[in-house]
Amino acid sequence: MPPEFSRRLPLGLVGPGGRRESLVATPEECAALAARFDLLGIDSLSAELHLRPDADGAVLAAGELRAEVIQACVVTLESVPQRVEERLAFRLLPPGQAESDGPEDLDEIACPDGVADLGEAVAEQLALALDPYPRAPGAELPPEAQDASGGAFAALDRLKRSN
Repeated sequence: MPPEFSRRLPLGLVGPGGRRESLVATPEECAALAARFDLLGIDSLSAELHLRPDADGAVLAAGELRAEVIQACVVTLESVPQRVEERLAFRLLPPGQAESDGPEDLDEIACPDGVADLGEAVAEQLALALDPYPRAPGAELPPEAQDASGGAFAALDRLKRSN
């Protein structure tokens, strides 16, 4: 199944002087990505990328993504509109080049056929940038959920100790 937001670019089109790419998701692509990421909606998604060749044959990508998303509050399930602005930096690897495993290395995306999908790379970066616990203004967990002594695991622990 093709990605919802696909913008394919052959790595060979990134010349020695580099290349700039502007990506803007259509409303249909935003809706499909919202469904994929279990969001209430994505009002907009765009990215500006500067691509330049690296000495080892890879392509360095740097830029910024911007998105307007709507998530569900983890407490009340109300709509929580959020603005995402994230700096991007990753490497696009040509066919046959192995990914690095170092913790300080940039994210690397293998391009086995020599073609990068910049849209999918941006979509994945958006997924990583989303707030994992969005809350509506004033939303509070009920006291029983905040009390570490309560809950199912605490009840099981009390049963275990009483035996």
